[in-house]
Amino acid sequence: MFDIRVASDGRLILSGRLDAAQVAKADGVLSGLDRSVTADLSDLDYISSAGIGMFVKAQLRLQTAGFSIRMVNLHPRVKDIFHYSGLEETFGID
Repeated sequence: MFDIRVASDGRLILSGRLDAAQVAKADGVLSGLDRSVTADLSDLDYISSAGIGMFVKAQLRLQTAGFSIRMVNLHPRVKDIFHYSGLEETFGID
């Protein structure tokens, strides 16, 4: 199961497993972002290469407009995926 939503404080909240089957749902939310956002991944258990690609696409689009995605509260296994793919600095992971 996967869920993505924008909280009342503006944080992007992701939970569950973000894989290829869920990319369209996540992309629908990310493509609507028009400002910098903090993505809280505390409840995200898994992210596939398709999910990473979707985040990279959104980050590139936002950076072109002067904005960005910052990621916080990553599970160690999810953080490792960003680390090993060389994307930690791209997203300002805390």
